[in-house]
Amino acid sequence: MGSTITEKILANHCGKKIVEAGEFIEPKIDIVLSNDVTAPLAIKEFKKIGTKKVFNKNKIVLVMDHFTPNKDILSAEHVKFVKKFTKEQKIKHYYEGGNAGVEHALLPERGIVAPGEIIIGADSHTCTYGALGAFSTGVGSTDVAAAMATGKIWFKVPNSIKFVLKGKLNKWVSGKDIILYIIGLIGVDGALYNSMEFTGPLCKKLTMADRFTIANMAIEAGGKSGIFIPDEITEKYIAEKGQKNCKFYSSDRDAKYIKIIEIECSKISPQVSMPFLPSNTKPVESIKKTYIDQVVIGSCTNGRIEDLRIAASIIKKGKKINSNVRTIIIPATPGVYSQALNEGLLKIFIDAGAIISAPTCGPCLGGHMGILASDEKCVSTTNRNFVGRMGHTKSQLFLASPAVAAASSIKGYIATPDMI
Repeated sequence: MGSTITEKILANHCGKKIVEAGEFIEPKIDIVLSNDVTAPLAIKEFKKIGTKKVFNKNKIVLVMDHFTPNKDILSAEHVKFVKKFTKEQKIKHYYEGGNAGVEHALLPERGIVAPGEIIIGADSHTCTYGALGAFSTGVGSTDVAAAMATGKIWFKVPNSIKFVLKGKLNKWVSGKDIILYIIGLIGVDGALYNSMEFTGPLCKKLTMADRFTIANMAIEAGGKSGIFIPDEITEKYIAEKGQKNCKFYSSDRDAKYIKIIEIECSKISPQVSMPFLPSNTKPVESIKKTYIDQVVIGSCTNGRIEDLRIAASIIKKGKKINSNVRTIIIPATPGVYSQALNEGLLKIFIDAGAIISAPTCGPCLGGHMGILASDEKCVSTTNRNFVGRMGHTKSQLFLASPAVAAASSIKGYIATPDMI
C-alpha cells in the first residue's frame, strides 16, 4: 500500500520510511507561527516550561495582524509583550506596523513557508500553506509553546479524503466558490480531523491564489489540513520568492483514502454561504433579493492582489458603490497594498466610494475596522459567518468571492457581476 502526500511529509519529518493514519507521531517542525491574539498565551506557557531559548530563532514567526493597528489598550499591551519576547530571543521573523500583513498571506509572500514542510500555527487557518504542498495545521497556544521549546509536536496522523476537481470553471467562478460548494456538500464536520487532498485535472489550471483560498477554508469542513500536489505553477511561485531546493511530494497511486469525492466544477456557479454556517451555501441565482449594509473584501482568504484586481474590474464597471453599502477594502499585506496602489486599483476603489484599510484581520473576527450593528447584513470574502462573528449577534454575514462581494457593493443587494 502506497502513501499519501500528507503521510510522506509526516514520515520524512519523523525519520521514518512510512507512517499510517491513526499513528501517533512527534515530527520535527519547520515553522512555528503565532499572532497578537495567541502569542501572549504561548509565550507565557513557554516561560513556564523553564526553557531559556527557543529551539531555533529563525523558525519562529510572530505576526501582529488581528488587531493591527492596535485598536485598544489591551491589544497594545499584547504587542508590547510579544515584541519584548522577540528581542529577548532574537527572533528573526517578527512583523508589526508597516511590516505586518495578514499572516497567512504574508508568510507565502515572504517565502517563509515552502513545499514539503510542516508548519503549525496558533491560528486555525494555518492550513492555508497546504496550497504549496506543505502539511500545515492550526494548533493551540500551549502546543505552540511546546514547539517553540522543542521544535517538535505530538499529534495523530490524519486519514485523507481525496477531492478530484474536474471540468472547467464558469464565468466569475473562483477558488472561493469551489471550496464553499465543497463545504456545502460535505458539511462543517465532513472532513473532521482528515487531510483534504485536492487533485484532478482542474487543479493544474488553478492559480496559486485560488489554491490558497481553497486550502485556507479546509478547516471550515473540519479538516486537519488542506493540501495540493505541487506542480509547475507551485514551482514558478516559489522560484519568484527565491526559494530553492524545496522538497516536492506527491501521493502514490495506491495510497489509501477513506473517501474519494469527484467534483464536476463546470456545474458550480457563484456561491454564497448564508448565515450562520459556512456549509449553508447556495448559488447566488437562487437567493431572493437580499439588501445589505456592508461589504468587506480582504482577509487571509481573499485579500491577495488577484482578489483586488477582480473586485476593481467590477467596481470600475459599476462606477459607484451603492450609497447604502459601507464597502471596506483590506489589502492582505503591505506588498499587496503597494501593488494595488501602483496598478491604480486603490484609486478605483476610492473614486467609487470605498474605504481602504491598512492590512489587518480586523472585521473578519469582529475585531475592528468594520463591526456590524444589530440587524445589519454584510457580504464578505472572509471565511466564517457564525452568529456574532463580525459584530452584533443579531447581524448577518454572507460569505462570497471577491466578484460577488464587489457586485453586491454596486447593486446594494447580493448579486453577481452579470447583474451590473
